[in-house]
Amino acid sequence: MQTTDALGRTPQRRNAQSNRRRILAAARQSLREDPDASVDVIAEAAGVARRTFYGHFPSRHALIADLTSEAGVELRQAFAAARTPVAGPAEALTRMVLAAWAVGDQYRMLIALGRRHPGEDAFRATLAPAREEAVANLRRGQREGVFADHLPAPVLAQALEALMLALAEESAACPWADATGEAAATTFLVAAGVAPRAAALQVQDVVRRIRAAGAG
Repeated sequence: MQTTDALGRTPQRRNAQSNRRRILAAARQSLREDPDASVDVIAEAAGVARRTFYGHFPSRHALIADLTSEAGVELRQAFAAARTPVAGPAEALTRMVLAAWAVGDQYRMLIALGRRHPGEDAFRATLAPAREEAVANLRRGQREGVFADHLPAPVLAQALEALMLALAEESAACPWADATGEAAATTFLVAAGVAPRAAALQVQDVVRRIRAAGAG
């Protein structure tokens, strides 16, 4: 007779769930290191056979689609939690950067994969809300004289996205003292046209208020 645990799951089911989690974890790490990582590389990193991999994901594309969906959920939740209706353009952009930094692995992986596979609708759809929000903030800041207007907002948003990816990749490859993302957010604001001192003060103020809200 087949045994079950306290939750009524069979050992095979528990093993399958464990294998799936290991594959997803290995895929996140492997794809962060190399967006072109193969099924063989991911399966080996997960410690499973190719047959086990394909038992959970019919293709590499299906695995990436699952990771994309998962990362998209985390990003949307992070951005939603970071929003405040009374924020000015600089504060709103700061909150976006800090939120993205908090889920930096997922953000970095999505952008890197999206650049390797620019035709993938899933990547564009997942990042679209963040890009649209960034463009809206930049346009508002340009109208109010907060951000530089030497580039159209959509072009500036793309340049800032590239900067964010570069900072995240550098942090992952050679960790530097920016666990909270304050340095990245300050750099982001300066690149958008905010004076360095004003950018640093803005980021410090936002971080202070976020911490105060969390403590309360």
